[in-house]
Amino acid sequence: MSEAIRQARRAQRSGEYAVGAVIVDGNRIVAASGNRGRRDDHSFAHAEIVVVLSASKKKGTRNLAGCVLYTTHEPCPMCASLCVFARLSGIVCGARLEDMKKHAKRGRESGYLWRTIDIPAQKVLSKSSQQIRLIKDFMRDECVKLFSIT
Repeated sequence: MSEAIRQARRAQRSGEYAVGAVIVDGNRIVAASGNRGRRDDHSFAHAEIVVVLSASKKKGTRNLAGCVLYTTHEPCPMCASLCVFARLSGIVCGARLEDMKKHAKRGRESGYLWRTIDIPAQKVLSKSSQQIRLIKDFMRDECVKLFSIT
Protein backbone atom coordinates (compact mmCIF):
# COMPACT_ATOMS: atom_id res chain seq x y z
CA MET A 1 0.00 0.00 0.00
CA SER A 2 2.92 2.33 0.60
CA GLU A 3 3.78 2.18 -3.10
CA ALA A 4 0.15 2.86 -4.03
CA ILE A 5 0.24 5.96 -1.81
CA ARG A 6 3.45 7.09 -3.55
CA GLN A 7 1.75 6.61 -6.90
CA ALA A 8 -1.25 8.66 -5.71
CA ARG A 9 1.00 11.53 -4.67
CA ARG A 10 2.82 11.38 -7.99
CA ALA A 11 -0.52 11.49 -9.84
CA GLN A 12 -1.59 14.51 -7.80
CA ARG A 13 1.61 16.37 -8.65
CA SER A 14 0.80 15.91 -12.32
CA GLY A 15 -2.75 17.27 -11.95
CA GLU A 16 -4.65 14.02 -11.42
CA TYR A 17 -6.84 12.78 -8.61
CA ALA A 18 -4.62 11.40 -5.86
CA VAL A 19 -5.48 7.73 -6.27
CA GLY A 20 -2.81 5.06 -6.66
CA ALA A 21 -2.79 1.33 -7.23
CA VAL A 22 -0.41 -1.61 -7.54
CA ILE A 23 -0.78 -5.22 -8.63
CA VAL A 24 1.19 -7.69 -6.52
CA ASP A 25 2.02 -11.28 -7.43
CA GLY A 26 3.35 -12.96 -4.31
CA ASN A 27 5.80 -10.45 -2.83
CA ARG A 28 6.57 -8.76 -6.16
CA ILE A 29 4.98 -5.60 -7.53
CA VAL A 30 4.04 -6.32 -11.14
CA ALA A 31 2.56 -2.90 -11.99
CA ALA A 32 2.08 0.45 -10.27
CA SER A 33 0.33 3.65 -11.32
CA GLY A 34 -1.75 6.59 -10.25
CA ASN A 35 -4.81 7.95 -12.00
CA ARG A 36 -4.10 9.03 -15.59
CA GLY A 37 -7.47 10.31 -16.83
CA ARG A 38 -6.31 13.83 -17.57
CA ARG A 39 -2.90 12.83 -18.88
CA ASP A 40 -4.27 10.17 -21.23
CA ASP A 41 -7.54 12.04 -21.88
CA HIS A 42 -9.57 8.92 -21.07
CA SER A 43 -12.41 8.84 -18.58
CA PHE A 44 -11.60 5.22 -17.77
CA ALA A 45 -7.90 5.71 -16.93
CA HIS A 46 -8.41 5.05 -13.24
CA ALA A 47 -5.31 3.84 -11.41
CA GLU A 48 -6.82 0.38 -10.96
CA ILE A 49 -7.52 -0.04 -14.67
CA VAL A 50 -4.08 1.21 -15.66
CA VAL A 51 -2.35 -1.33 -13.39
CA VAL A 52 -4.54 -4.25 -14.47
CA LEU A 53 -3.78 -3.48 -18.12
CA SER A 54 -0.08 -3.09 -17.37
CA ALA A 55 0.11 -6.29 -15.31
CA SER A 56 -1.72 -8.24 -18.02
CA LYS A 57 0.72 -6.99 -20.63
CA LYS A 58 3.78 -7.79 -18.49
CA LYS A 59 2.52 -11.26 -17.59
CA GLY A 60 1.34 -11.97 -21.13
CA THR A 61 -2.16 -12.95 -20.02
CA ARG A 62 -5.48 -11.39 -19.10
CA ASN A 63 -5.82 -13.98 -16.31
CA LEU A 64 -4.29 -12.45 -13.17
CA ALA A 65 -5.32 -15.24 -10.79
CA GLY A 66 -3.02 -15.22 -7.79
CA CYS A 67 -2.48 -11.46 -8.04
CA VAL A 68 -3.81 -8.88 -5.59
CA LEU A 69 -4.74 -5.26 -6.27
CA TYR A 70 -3.75 -2.69 -3.65
CA THR A 71 -5.53 0.62 -4.12
CA THR A 72 -5.73 3.77 -2.04
CA HIS A 73 -9.45 4.09 -2.73
CA GLU A 74 -12.27 1.57 -2.79
CA PRO A 75 -12.72 0.60 -6.44
CA CYS A 76 -15.64 2.10 -8.33
CA PRO A 77 -18.09 -0.32 -10.01
CA MET A 78 -16.12 -0.15 -13.29
CA CYS A 79 -12.83 -1.02 -11.60
CA ALA A 80 -14.40 -3.70 -9.38
CA SER A 81 -15.89 -5.29 -12.50
CA LEU A 82 -12.51 -5.30 -14.21
CA CYS A 83 -11.05 -7.11 -11.19
CA VAL A 84 -13.65 -9.83 -11.75
CA PHE A 85 -12.87 -10.14 -15.46
CA ALA A 86 -9.12 -10.17 -14.76
CA ARG A 87 -9.68 -12.95 -12.20
CA LEU A 88 -7.74 -11.19 -9.47
CA SER A 89 -7.55 -13.13 -6.22
CA GLY A 90 -7.98 -10.14 -3.96
CA ILE A 91 -8.41 -6.42 -3.51
CA VAL A 92 -6.95 -4.45 -0.61
CA CYS A 93 -8.18 -0.88 -0.35
CA GLY A 94 -7.55 2.02 2.00
CA ALA A 95 -10.19 4.74 1.85
CA ARG A 96 -13.83 3.75 1.62
CA LEU A 97 -16.47 4.98 -0.81
CA GLU A 98 -18.10 6.66 2.21
CA ASP A 99 -14.86 8.56 2.93
CA MET A 100 -14.80 10.01 -0.58
CA LYS A 101 -18.49 10.96 -0.47
CA LYS A 102 -17.97 12.70 2.86
CA HIS A 103 -14.99 14.61 1.48
CA ALA A 104 -16.88 15.68 -1.65
CA LYS A 105 -19.79 16.98 0.45
CA ARG A 106 -17.44 19.32 2.30
CA GLY A 107 -17.16 21.21 -0.97
CA ARG A 108 -13.43 21.85 -0.69
CA GLU A 109 -12.73 20.79 -4.24
CA SER A 110 -11.25 23.26 -6.66
CA GLY A 111 -11.11 21.95 -10.19
CA TYR A 112 -11.97 18.37 -9.26
CA LEU A 113 -15.48 16.99 -9.51
CA TRP A 114 -15.66 13.73 -7.62
CA ARG A 115 -18.14 11.74 -9.65
CA THR A 116 -19.35 8.58 -8.06
CA ILE A 117 -21.71 5.73 -8.70
CA ASP A 118 -22.90 4.81 -5.24
CA ILE A 119 -22.38 1.06 -5.51
CA PRO A 120 -19.83 -0.40 -3.09
CA ALA A 121 -17.16 -2.70 -4.51
CA GLN A 122 -18.41 -5.58 -2.35
CA LYS A 123 -21.83 -5.38 -4.00
CA VAL A 124 -20.27 -5.69 -7.47
CA LEU A 125 -18.04 -8.56 -6.34
CA SER A 126 -20.95 -10.39 -4.69
CA LYS A 127 -22.82 -10.47 -8.03
CA SER A 128 -19.96 -12.38 -9.65
CA SER A 129 -19.17 -16.06 -9.75
CA GLN A 130 -15.51 -15.10 -9.21
CA GLN A 131 -14.41 -15.34 -5.57
CA ILE A 132 -12.41 -12.17 -4.90
CA ARG A 133 -11.46 -11.38 -1.33
CA LEU A 134 -11.95 -7.70 -0.44
CA ILE A 135 -10.04 -6.22 2.47
CA LYS A 136 -11.04 -2.68 3.38
CA ASP A 137 -9.51 -0.03 5.62
CA PHE A 138 -5.88 -1.06 5.08
CA MET A 139 -3.83 2.03 5.97
CA ARG A 140 -7.14 3.90 5.78
CA ASP A 141 -6.00 7.02 7.63
CA GLU A 142 -3.06 7.53 5.27
CA CYS A 143 -5.28 6.97 2.25
CA VAL A 144 -8.03 9.33 3.44
CA LYS A 145 -5.37 12.05 3.86
CA LEU A 146 -4.80 11.86 0.10
CA PHE A 147 -8.21 13.48 -0.45
CA SER A 148 -6.95 16.69 1.11
CA ILE A 149 -4.11 17.01 -1.40
CA THR A 150 -6.34 16.88 -4.48
